[in-house]
Amino acid sequence: MDCKPAITTVSLGSCNFHSITKKIDEAARNGFKAIELFIDDLETLARDISSAPATSIPSRESVLAAAHQIRQQCDRLNIVILNLQPLRFYEGLVSRKKRNQILDEVLPIWMDALKILGADTILVPSNFLPEDPATGLPQTVGDFDIIVEDLRELAARGAQHEHSIKFAYEALAWGNHVNTWEKSWKIVQAVDRPNFGLALDTFNIAGAIYADPTTEDGRVANTAEADLSASLSRIASTLDISKLFIVQIADGERLSQPLRPGHAFYVDGQPSRLSWSRNCRLFLCETERGGFLPVLKILKAILDLGWTGYLAYEVFSRSLADRHHLTPALHAERAKQSWEALRKISESRTSKHAEPINSSFKLPGMGLLETVVHEVEKGVETGFSFGKIELY
Repeated sequence: MDCKPAITTVSLGSCNFHSITKKIDEAARNGFKAIELFIDDLETLARDISSAPATSIPSRESVLAAAHQIRQQCDRLNIVILNLQPLRFYEGLVSRKKRNQILDEVLPIWMDALKILGADTILVPSNFLPEDPATGLPQTVGDFDIIVEDLRELAARGAQHEHSIKFAYEALAWGNHVNTWEKSWKIVQAVDRPNFGLALDTFNIAGAIYADPTTEDGRVANTAEADLSASLSRIASTLDISKLFIVQIADGERLSQPLRPGHAFYVDGQPSRLSWSRNCRLFLCETERGGFLPVLKILKAILDLGWTGYLAYEVFSRSLADRHHLTPALHAERAKQSWEALRKISESRTSKHAEPINSSFKLPGMGLLETVVHEVEKGVETGFSFGKIELY
Protein backbone atom coordinates (compact mmCIF):
# COMPACT_ATOMS: atom_id res chain seq x y z
CA MET A 1 0.00 0.00 0.00
CA ASP A 2 1.32 3.44 -0.89
CA CYS A 3 1.47 6.29 1.61
CA LYS A 4 -1.94 7.90 2.04
CA PRO A 5 -3.15 10.70 4.28
CA ALA A 6 -5.30 10.17 7.36
CA ILE A 7 -6.43 12.52 10.08
CA THR A 8 -7.15 12.02 13.77
CA THR A 9 -10.61 13.31 14.65
CA VAL A 10 -9.26 15.47 17.49
CA SER A 11 -7.37 17.46 14.82
CA LEU A 12 -10.65 18.78 13.43
CA GLY A 13 -12.08 20.43 16.54
CA SER A 14 -12.78 19.93 20.23
CA CYS A 15 -15.53 17.44 21.01
CA ASN A 16 -16.87 20.02 23.47
CA PHE A 17 -18.00 22.23 20.59
CA HIS A 18 -17.89 20.19 17.38
CA SER A 19 -19.71 16.94 16.70
CA ILE A 20 -17.96 13.87 15.34
CA THR A 21 -20.54 13.84 12.54
CA LYS A 22 -19.45 17.29 11.39
CA LYS A 23 -15.78 16.43 11.68
CA ILE A 24 -16.10 13.25 9.60
CA ASP A 25 -18.07 15.18 6.97
CA GLU A 26 -15.29 17.77 6.71
CA ALA A 27 -12.60 15.10 6.51
CA ALA A 28 -14.43 13.55 3.57
CA ARG A 29 -15.11 16.94 1.96
CA ASN A 30 -11.39 17.59 1.89
CA GLY A 31 -10.47 14.24 0.41
CA PHE A 32 -9.42 12.23 3.48
CA LYS A 33 -10.40 8.59 3.21
CA ALA A 34 -9.08 7.43 6.58
CA ILE A 35 -9.43 8.62 10.17
CA GLU A 36 -8.07 7.77 13.58
CA LEU A 37 -10.99 7.97 16.02
CA PHE A 38 -10.42 9.81 19.27
CA ILE A 39 -12.15 8.20 22.25
CA ASP A 40 -13.44 11.58 23.44
CA ASP A 41 -15.42 11.93 20.20
CA LEU A 42 -16.88 8.45 20.55
CA GLU A 43 -17.86 8.97 24.19
CA THR A 44 -19.36 12.42 23.53
CA LEU A 45 -21.60 10.93 20.86
CA ALA A 46 -22.49 8.08 23.24
CA ARG A 47 -23.59 10.56 25.90
CA ASP A 48 -25.62 12.47 23.32
CA ILE A 49 -27.37 9.27 22.24
CA SER A 50 -28.30 8.38 25.80
CA SER A 51 -28.93 11.99 26.95
CA ALA A 52 -26.41 11.41 29.73
CA PRO A 53 -24.68 14.31 31.55
CA ALA A 54 -21.48 15.56 29.96
CA THR A 55 -19.45 14.54 33.02
CA SER A 56 -20.80 10.99 33.20
CA ILE A 57 -19.13 7.79 32.02
CA PRO A 58 -21.17 6.55 29.05
CA SER A 59 -22.67 3.09 29.25
CA ARG A 60 -21.41 0.16 27.20
CA GLU A 61 -24.66 0.14 25.22
CA SER A 62 -24.40 3.83 24.32
CA VAL A 63 -20.73 3.51 23.33
CA LEU A 64 -21.49 0.62 21.00
CA ALA A 65 -24.48 2.48 19.56
CA ALA A 66 -22.23 5.46 18.88
CA ALA A 67 -19.70 3.15 17.21
CA HIS A 68 -22.45 1.83 14.93
CA GLN A 69 -23.48 5.38 13.99
CA ILE A 70 -19.91 6.43 13.21
CA ARG A 71 -19.29 3.27 11.18
CA GLN A 72 -22.44 3.87 9.13
CA GLN A 73 -21.40 7.43 8.35
CA CYS A 74 -17.88 6.38 7.39
CA ASP A 75 -19.22 3.59 5.17
CA ARG A 76 -21.43 6.10 3.34
CA LEU A 77 -18.44 8.37 2.78
CA ASN A 78 -16.02 5.56 1.94
CA ILE A 79 -13.81 6.36 4.93
CA VAL A 80 -11.68 3.75 6.71
CA ILE A 81 -11.36 3.88 10.50
CA LEU A 82 -7.79 2.94 11.33
CA ASN A 83 -7.74 2.82 15.12
CA LEU A 84 -9.22 4.00 18.40
CA GLN A 85 -7.14 6.15 20.75
CA PRO A 86 -5.75 6.96 23.25
CA LEU A 87 -6.05 4.31 25.98
CA ARG A 88 -4.64 6.62 28.62
CA PHE A 89 -3.03 6.10 32.02
CA TYR A 90 -2.66 2.33 32.00
CA GLU A 91 0.82 0.89 32.29
CA GLY A 92 2.91 1.12 35.45
CA LEU A 93 0.09 2.21 37.76
CA VAL A 94 0.88 2.08 41.46
CA SER A 95 -2.73 1.07 42.05
CA ARG A 96 -3.12 -2.47 40.77
CA LYS A 97 -6.86 -2.08 41.36
CA LYS A 98 -7.05 0.73 38.82
CA ARG A 99 -4.89 -1.26 36.41
CA ASN A 100 -7.19 -4.26 36.66
CA GLN A 101 -10.26 -2.08 36.30
CA ILE A 102 -8.99 -0.90 32.93
CA LEU A 103 -8.32 -4.48 31.86
CA ASP A 104 -11.62 -5.89 33.07
CA GLU A 105 -14.07 -3.03 32.56
CA VAL A 106 -12.71 -0.50 30.08
CA LEU A 107 -10.76 -2.62 27.60
CA PRO A 108 -13.62 -5.02 26.71
CA ILE A 109 -15.83 -2.08 25.67
CA TRP A 110 -13.02 -0.62 23.57
CA MET A 111 -12.42 -3.93 21.82
CA ASP A 112 -16.10 -4.51 21.11
CA ALA A 113 -16.40 -0.96 19.76
CA LEU A 114 -13.34 -1.54 17.60
CA LYS A 115 -14.98 -4.55 15.99
CA ILE A 116 -18.05 -2.48 15.14
CA LEU A 117 -15.87 0.30 13.75
CA GLY A 118 -14.05 -2.14 11.48
CA ALA A 119 -10.67 -1.15 12.93
CA ASP A 120 -8.09 -3.42 14.54
CA THR A 121 -5.70 -1.24 16.57
CA ILE A 122 -5.73 0.65 19.88
CA LEU A 123 -3.09 3.30 20.53
CA VAL A 124 -1.59 3.32 24.03
CA PRO A 125 0.38 6.46 24.98
CA SER A 126 3.04 6.26 27.67
CA ASN A 127 1.72 7.11 31.11
CA PHE A 128 1.95 10.73 32.25
CA LEU A 129 -0.40 10.57 35.23
CA PRO A 130 0.68 13.26 37.72
CA GLU A 131 1.24 12.82 41.42
CA ASP A 132 -1.80 12.06 43.53
CA PRO A 133 -3.21 15.47 44.46
CA ALA A 134 -4.35 14.17 47.86
CA THR A 135 -1.09 12.54 48.96
CA GLY A 136 1.54 14.06 46.70
CA LEU A 137 2.82 10.57 45.96
CA PRO A 138 3.58 9.18 42.47
CA GLN A 139 0.77 7.25 40.80
CA THR A 140 3.09 5.45 38.38
CA VAL A 141 6.26 3.43 38.69
CA GLY A 142 9.20 3.38 36.33
CA ASP A 143 9.99 -0.27 36.91
CA PHE A 144 10.72 -1.70 33.48
CA ASP A 145 9.49 -5.20 34.30
CA ILE A 146 6.16 -3.95 35.66
CA ILE A 147 5.57 -1.78 32.58
CA VAL A 148 6.39 -4.67 30.27
CA GLU A 149 4.16 -7.10 32.16
CA ASP A 150 1.24 -4.65 32.13
CA LEU A 151 1.54 -4.18 28.38
CA ARG A 152 2.04 -7.89 27.78
CA GLU A 153 -1.26 -8.54 29.57
CA LEU A 154 -2.92 -5.94 27.35
CA ALA A 155 -1.62 -7.76 24.29
CA ALA A 156 -2.86 -11.10 25.68
CA ARG A 157 -6.38 -9.74 26.14
CA GLY A 158 -6.34 -8.39 22.60
CA ALA A 159 -5.15 -11.68 21.14
CA GLN A 160 -7.97 -13.52 22.92
CA HIS A 161 -10.66 -11.24 21.57
CA GLU A 162 -12.67 -12.59 18.64
CA HIS A 163 -11.57 -9.61 16.55
CA SER A 164 -7.84 -10.05 17.37
CA ILE A 165 -6.83 -6.57 18.53
CA LYS A 166 -3.43 -4.94 18.00
CA PHE A 167 -1.87 -2.32 20.27
CA ALA A 168 0.52 0.47 19.27
CA TYR A 169 2.63 1.95 22.07
CA GLU A 170 3.66 5.61 21.78
CA ALA A 171 6.24 7.50 23.81
CA LEU A 172 4.90 10.95 24.73
CA ALA A 173 7.57 13.62 25.04
CA TRP A 174 6.33 14.38 28.56
CA GLY A 175 5.82 10.77 29.68
CA ASN A 176 6.70 10.06 33.30
CA HIS A 177 9.08 7.20 32.52
CA VAL A 178 8.87 6.60 28.75
CA ASN A 179 9.42 9.80 26.75
CA THR A 180 11.51 8.82 23.73
CA TRP A 181 10.85 6.43 20.88
CA GLU A 182 13.98 4.49 21.89
CA LYS A 183 12.49 3.72 25.31
CA SER A 184 9.17 2.70 23.80
CA TRP A 185 10.94 0.50 21.25
CA LYS A 186 12.88 -1.25 24.02
CA ILE A 187 9.57 -1.97 25.74
CA VAL A 188 7.93 -3.23 22.52
CA GLN A 189 10.83 -5.63 22.05
CA ALA A 190 10.55 -6.86 25.63
CA VAL A 191 6.78 -7.36 25.40
CA ASP A 192 7.54 -9.53 22.38
CA ARG A 193 4.00 -10.23 21.19
CA PRO A 194 2.93 -10.21 17.52
CA ASN A 195 -0.02 -7.91 18.21
CA PHE A 196 2.01 -5.34 20.16
CA GLY A 197 3.96 -2.74 18.21
CA LEU A 198 5.07 0.84 18.00
CA ALA A 199 3.45 4.18 17.21
CA LEU A 200 5.76 6.95 16.05
CA ASP A 201 4.79 10.62 16.06
CA THR A 202 7.03 13.25 14.50
CA PHE A 203 5.99 15.83 17.11
CA ASN A 204 6.78 13.59 20.07
CA ILE A 205 10.10 12.45 18.63
CA ALA A 206 11.22 16.05 18.10
CA GLY A 207 9.53 17.28 21.25
CA ALA A 208 11.50 14.98 23.53
CA ILE A 209 15.05 15.66 22.38
CA TYR A 210 15.06 18.68 20.06
CA ALA A 211 12.44 21.08 21.36
CA ASP A 212 12.23 22.83 24.71
CA PRO A 213 9.45 25.43 24.92
CA THR A 214 11.02 26.97 28.04
CA THR A 215 14.06 28.27 26.14
CA GLU A 216 14.38 31.45 24.10
CA ASP A 217 14.61 29.73 20.71
CA GLY A 218 12.44 26.72 21.58
CA ARG A 219 15.30 24.23 21.30
CA VAL A 220 17.22 22.11 23.78
CA ALA A 221 20.33 24.15 24.44
CA ASN A 222 23.56 22.95 22.80
CA THR A 223 22.49 19.36 22.06
CA ALA A 224 19.33 19.57 19.92
CA GLU A 225 20.91 18.93 16.52
CA ALA A 226 23.35 16.27 17.68
CA ASP A 227 20.74 14.38 19.66
CA LEU A 228 18.31 14.43 16.74
CA SER A 229 20.96 13.19 14.32
CA ALA A 230 21.89 10.33 16.65
CA SER A 231 18.25 9.39 17.17
CA LEU A 232 17.54 9.30 13.43
CA SER A 233 20.59 7.10 12.95
CA ARG A 234 19.16 4.69 15.52
CA ILE A 235 15.85 4.62 13.67
CA ALA A 236 17.72 3.53 10.56
CA SER A 237 19.84 0.92 12.29
CA THR A 238 17.61 -0.61 14.95
CA LEU A 239 13.89 -0.22 14.21
CA ASP A 240 12.06 -3.21 12.74
CA ILE A 241 9.48 -1.90 10.25
CA SER A 242 7.25 -4.94 10.82
CA LYS A 243 6.66 -3.74 14.40
CA LEU A 244 5.66 -0.23 13.36
CA PHE A 245 1.85 -0.05 13.48
CA ILE A 246 1.05 3.70 13.40
CA VAL A 247 2.80 6.82 12.05
CA GLN A 248 1.45 10.21 13.05
CA ILE A 249 2.66 13.56 11.77
CA ALA A 250 2.57 17.06 13.26
CA ASP A 251 4.83 20.08 13.66
CA GLY A 252 5.06 22.53 16.56
CA GLU A 253 4.88 26.30 16.88
CA ARG A 254 7.92 28.28 17.98
CA LEU A 255 6.74 30.49 20.81
CA SER A 256 7.54 34.20 20.83
CA GLN A 257 8.32 33.94 24.55
CA PRO A 258 9.54 30.99 26.64
CA LEU A 259 6.80 28.93 28.27
CA ARG A 260 7.51 29.92 31.84
CA PRO A 261 5.39 31.27 34.72
CA GLY A 262 3.33 34.17 33.39
CA HIS A 263 2.98 32.73 29.88
CA ALA A 264 -0.60 32.26 28.67
CA PHE A 265 -0.03 28.51 28.24
CA TYR A 266 1.77 27.95 31.54
CA VAL A 267 0.04 25.62 34.00
CA ASP A 268 1.62 25.23 37.42
CA GLY A 269 2.79 21.66 38.01
CA GLN A 270 2.19 20.58 34.41
CA PRO A 271 5.13 19.59 32.17
CA SER A 272 5.96 22.42 29.80
CA ARG A 273 6.03 20.09 26.80
CA LEU A 274 2.48 18.96 27.62
CA SER A 275 1.23 22.55 27.86
CA TRP A 276 2.96 23.34 24.57
CA SER A 277 1.54 20.24 22.89
CA ARG A 278 -2.02 21.03 23.91
CA ASN A 279 -1.85 24.52 22.50
CA CYS A 280 0.72 24.66 19.74
CA ARG A 281 0.83 21.73 17.34
CA LEU A 282 0.67 22.51 13.64
CA PHE A 283 0.17 20.67 10.39
CA LEU A 284 3.37 20.03 8.45
CA CYS A 285 4.73 22.81 6.21
CA GLU A 286 2.97 25.56 8.17
CA THR A 287 6.09 27.66 8.62
CA GLU A 288 4.02 30.82 8.28
CA ARG A 289 2.29 29.84 11.52
CA GLY A 290 5.60 29.30 13.31
CA GLY A 291 6.34 25.64 12.50
CA PHE A 292 10.01 24.99 13.18
CA LEU A 293 10.57 21.38 14.18
CA PRO A 294 12.72 19.12 11.95
CA VAL A 295 9.70 16.93 11.26
CA LEU A 296 10.50 16.39 7.58
CA LYS A 297 13.84 14.89 8.53
CA ILE A 298 12.09 12.59 10.98
CA LEU A 299 9.44 11.64 8.43
CA LYS A 300 12.10 10.89 5.84
CA ALA A 301 13.91 8.59 8.29
CA ILE A 302 10.69 6.66 8.88
CA LEU A 303 9.91 6.43 5.17
CA ASP A 304 13.44 5.28 4.42
CA LEU A 305 12.71 2.22 6.57
CA GLY A 306 10.12 1.26 3.98
CA TRP A 307 6.95 2.58 5.61
CA THR A 308 4.18 2.80 3.00
CA GLY A 309 1.15 2.90 5.30
CA TYR A 310 -1.04 5.80 6.32
CA LEU A 311 0.44 9.05 7.59
CA ALA A 312 -2.04 10.43 10.11
CA TYR A 313 -2.21 14.08 11.09
CA GLU A 314 -2.52 14.42 14.87
CA VAL A 315 -2.69 18.10 15.73
CA PHE A 316 -3.68 19.49 19.11
CA SER A 317 -4.08 23.25 19.23
CA ARG A 318 -5.82 26.11 21.00
CA SER A 319 -7.54 26.75 17.66
CA LEU A 320 -9.52 23.51 18.02
CA ALA A 321 -11.47 24.97 20.94
CA ASP A 322 -12.95 27.76 18.84
CA ARG A 323 -16.73 27.48 18.89
CA HIS A 324 -17.13 28.78 15.32
CA HIS A 325 -19.07 26.30 13.21
CA LEU A 326 -16.39 26.48 10.50
CA THR A 327 -13.57 25.30 12.79
CA PRO A 328 -13.66 21.67 11.50
CA ALA A 329 -13.71 22.92 7.90
CA LEU A 330 -10.74 25.19 8.52
CA HIS A 331 -8.61 22.45 10.04
CA ALA A 332 -9.55 19.92 7.36
CA GLU A 333 -8.57 22.47 4.71
CA ARG A 334 -5.25 23.14 6.45
CA ALA A 335 -4.55 19.41 6.56
CA LYS A 336 -5.29 19.09 2.85
CA GLN A 337 -2.99 22.01 2.05
CA SER A 338 -0.26 20.43 4.19
CA TRP A 339 -0.51 17.17 2.26
CA GLU A 340 -0.31 18.98 -1.06
CA ALA A 341 2.76 20.86 0.19
CA LEU A 342 4.37 17.56 1.19
CA ARG A 343 3.70 16.19 -2.27
CA LYS A 344 5.44 19.16 -3.86
CA ILE A 345 8.43 18.79 -1.55
CA SER A 346 8.66 15.09 -2.35
CA GLU A 347 8.91 15.92 -6.05
CA SER A 348 11.72 18.42 -5.63
CA ARG A 349 15.35 17.96 -4.61
CA THR A 350 15.32 21.34 -2.88
CA SER A 351 12.89 22.79 -0.41
CA LYS A 352 11.85 26.41 -0.12
CA HIS A 353 10.77 25.82 3.46
CA ALA A 354 12.91 26.82 6.40
CA GLU A 355 13.85 23.26 7.19
CA PRO A 356 16.74 21.98 5.05
CA ILE A 357 16.50 18.55 3.48
CA ASN A 358 19.80 16.90 2.73
CA SER A 359 18.58 14.63 -0.06
CA SER A 360 15.63 13.95 -2.26
CA PHE A 361 12.50 13.60 -0.13
CA LYS A 362 10.44 10.77 -1.53
CA LEU A 363 7.00 9.69 -0.40
CA PRO A 364 6.27 6.39 -2.14
CA GLY A 365 3.13 6.57 -4.23
CA MET A 366 2.18 9.91 -2.74
CA GLY A 367 -0.08 12.06 -4.87
CA LEU A 368 -2.68 14.73 -4.47
CA LEU A 369 -5.67 14.13 -2.29
CA GLU A 370 -8.65 12.77 -4.16
CA THR A 371 -10.78 15.28 -6.03
CA VAL A 372 -12.87 17.28 -3.62
CA VAL A 373 -16.57 17.21 -4.42
CA HIS A 374 -17.57 20.20 -2.36
CA GLU A 375 -15.50 23.35 -1.85
CA VAL A 376 -14.84 24.37 1.74
CA GLU A 377 -15.78 27.94 2.53
CA LYS A 378 -12.81 30.27 2.34
CA GLY A 379 -11.88 33.37 4.25
CA VAL A 380 -12.17 32.02 7.78
CA GLU A 381 -8.52 31.95 8.81
CA THR A 382 -8.69 35.11 10.92
CA GLY A 383 -10.94 36.44 13.65
CA PHE A 384 -11.16 33.29 15.77
CA SER A 385 -11.11 33.68 19.55
CA PHE A 386 -8.55 30.98 20.26
CA GLY A 387 -8.92 29.31 23.64
CA LYS A 388 -7.13 26.43 25.32
CA ILE A 389 -8.04 22.83 24.59
CA GLU A 390 -7.71 20.46 27.50
CA LEU A 391 -6.60 17.25 25.81
CA TYR A 392 -3.25 15.50 25.90
